Amino acid sequence: MNGYRDLRIGLLGCGSVGAQVARLILAHGDELAARIGARLTLAGIAVRDVDAPRDVELPRELFTTDAERLVQGSDIVIELMGGIEPARTLITQALQGGADVVTANKALIAAHGPELSEAAEQVGAQLSYEAAVAAAIPILRPLRESLAGDHITRVLGIVNGSTNYILDRMDRFGDSAEDASRVASELGFLEADPTLDVEGYDAAQKATILASIAFHTEVPVDAVHREGITQITAEQIDAAKSAGYVIKLLAIAERLQAADGTHGVSARVYPALIRRDHPLAAVHEGKNAVFVEAEAAGELMFYGAGAGGAETASAVLGDLVSAARRHVVGGPGIPGSLHAELPILPVGEVTTAYQIMLEVRDQPGVLASIAGILAERGVSAASVEQTVAGAAAGGEPSAALVIGTHRAREADLAATVEALRAADVVTAVTSVLRLEGQA
Repeated sequence: MNGYRDLRIGLLGCGSVGAQVARLILAHGDELAARIGARLTLAGIAVRDVDAPRDVELPRELFTTDAERLVQGSDIVIELMGGIEPARTLITQALQGGADVVTANKALIAAHGPELSEAAEQVGAQLSYEAAVAAAIPILRPLRESLAGDHITRVLGIVNGSTNYILDRMDRFGDSAEDASRVASELGFLEADPTLDVEGYDAAQKATILASIAFHTEVPVDAVHREGITQITAEQIDAAKSAGYVIKLLAIAERLQAADGTHGVSARVYPALIRRDHPLAAVHEGKNAVFVEAEAAGELMFYGAGAGGAETASAVLGDLVSAARRHVVGGPGIPGSLHAELPILPVGEVTTAYQIMLEVRDQPGVLASIAGILAERGVSAASVEQTVAGAAAGGEPSAALVIGTHRAREADLAATVEALRAADVVTAVTSVLRLEGQA
């Protein structure tokens, strides 16, 4: 038998992901030791209740309720508790004690990533969190390491499987939003309180992490412009189809030049139109995908499972192996890089295009009036389609228009929509969606 040194692994949390991580460490110990050059010894699993039922059968003697003691005796700590506290305190204690830390805690990294990275750097420890974004999909390490010499310009991601499942059902099967959400809940895609998913909070946390790594700039989660999918209707889905688009909830991080010449970063989450021939349009059901655009590498697509116990455990184990190898070869952990310190630009500086759905009075001169409103604000129409005719409130003849704009500044497009709402010829603005994924 090879004389491997032992590395003590402390596991905090034993939910669906933690249980799979423990199972994999125990089941593949010999193979992992051969890959690393050291044996991973699961020193303990900290939980609230050692007798709680679990999906995976694990030795009872591994369980403890004393998380602090487990942290103090570990070479590498894996945090899978979730939430901010006590995870933040325990991770800080582990790092200050010189232990490497692996976590899948997106909320914690989005809120406190820079301070935890600094704590790791001060003692030469390593903080890794590949599983915090898109579960099994390797995306953070490619951004941080494989593309470290390139100039990333934009990252677009479908990073929330729950909302992608709902929108996909509406698009491909004609489900209403309510029916699609019900099916998503039955299949376990949605929690009892789906707010974090459907209002875009989960995706915004992931956008923060992606933007910070891609652009070497601290991007606070409250600087991410966020919109959810709760207002998306079957009519919008149908209009998107007719125009050759599909609606996806996108997390977008982009390097921009503002109107005053300032170079900065935009981070935003909202439902947007993408062309059906774009690779992200083919991401169905609960899958995730991240589309990266870089100066030298060009366009890259990372696709796979964005959730699940075993799937997320795969990413955790990858970080664990990396941290363990560092212990074998020596040297400090790879520090985070926020050297660029680019300003965070407001969403108004984004250049995009709109699809606007209107109800208008069916009378001569309407199209000319609408064209004038667009032109006054520097926005031009790329397409205008009249979809149906009917009667507005009060019995007046009305028509429904779908207007696609050329690319313009978000601030100008938003001002155009407000002017349309106030126009006499417009009885209602029924939908406004952005078009993303274009050069």
